[in-house]
This record gives sequence, C-alpha cells and structure tokens, in this order.
Amino acid sequence: MADERAGAEIVYGADECLRHSIELLDELGFPRGVLPLKDLVECGRVRATGFVWMKQKAPYEHFFEGTNTRVSYAIEVTAYIEKCKMKKMTGVKSKQLLMWVPIVEMSMEDVNSSKIYFKIPVGVGKSFPVTAFMTDEEKKKYIEQTK
Repeated sequence: MADERAGAEIVYGADECLRHSIELLDELGFPRGVLPLKDLVECGRVRATGFVWMKQKAPYEHFFEGTNTRVSYAIEVTAYIEKCKMKKMTGVKSKQLLMWVPIVEMSMEDVNSSKIYFKIPVGVGKSFPVTAFMTDEEKKKYIEQTK
C-alpha cells in the first residue's frame, strides 16, 4: 500500500480536502455530488499512476434521491483515475435489493455525457442520469446549457 502512495501530493484537513476533492471531480468531468464524502481528514494523489485516496473520520451512508439508491462510503475511498473514469475503486458500496454491492468503477463517455455508468466486480453495471449527482448550482448551469 505504501508503494502505490510513493510520490503522492497529500493534503490534510476538512477545508483543504474538500477543495482538493472538488478540483479532482471537476478535472475528471464528474459532477461534484457523486462522492459526497463527509468530514474528510486526508486526500492524496499520485499523478504518475493516477492513484487517489480520500479518508474521512467515519464511514458514511448517503441516499441519492435522483437514483433512489443508498450508497455507503468507507473511512477510506481509493481509485485509479483518468478523464471521465474512476477504476479499481475501493470503499464504495451500493445497496441493491437486500445486499451491499461494491462499486469498482464509475465512468462517463465524455464530459458532456448525460449518463454516469457504475460497474460492480462481475463486470455488469447500471447507468444513471448525470443530473442525479449534480449540486444545485451544477443543475442550474446544466439546464441553462441544454436550452
């Protein structure tokens, strides 16, 4: 684990981590609400490999009304990133029927895509409207652009 973090840019504290995570989501093309982590204490990124992590004080569950889905975030969420994609994700699970299913990848075709695709370990997944994960500010901007 230490090896994949070698050469990392690391930030600490709630304010710096929030800023870092929003910048990262913007850079990748994802809506800002797709990773609603709470009380972040550490965020890191290894630009050479695309490895990122975000640590929060405690696990957190979030209900996405736009998808009618409950998602659980562990104390640490990790992924390898590239434009419009987070892969080899750990620490994120979605409640499907009565089971918690790990989410291992989320992706969009491009930054203007209207859907986000979430994949589970067996290779299947489901897509949802990008607007379901947007902040109110992003939704307003999106609606204005699509007029």
